[in-house]
Amino acid sequence: MFENLEILRTAQAMATHATQRQNLIAHNVANANTPDFRAKDLTDFAETYRQASGEGMRATRAGHIGAGDAVLRAGSVEDTAEPAPNGNNVSLENELVKSVDVKREHDLALTIYRTSLGILRSSIGKG
Repeated sequence: MFENLEILRTAQAMATHATQRQNLIAHNVANANTPDFRAKDLTDFAETYRQASGEGMRATRAGHIGAGDAVLRAGSVEDTAEPAPNGNNVSLENELVKSVDVKREHDLALTIYRTSLGILRSSIGKG
């Protein structure tokens, strides 16, 4: 009954997306002085989740038509910022702003997870 709760899978997917995005931001910052390096970012989590889960009805049991776990695959997109004379388009200011956004997204995922666990504990009388 409690092994595949959608809210917990969503929180896990959001935390995973934040981790992947933070890794990509760190890669961009590490290559800030590399000639011809193009900064990359991941597609927005909401868009990634929408594509994975589909626009229509979702199957909630194995017997439902179209049942199966949606796989989240965030695509990377190239930053369209104006490149410097050496061809590098990494802006440390933009990467810092993105990093703060990723921290907010990760904190939200943890809050969702903690709140969901609290609700589950209360519902079974352990909270």
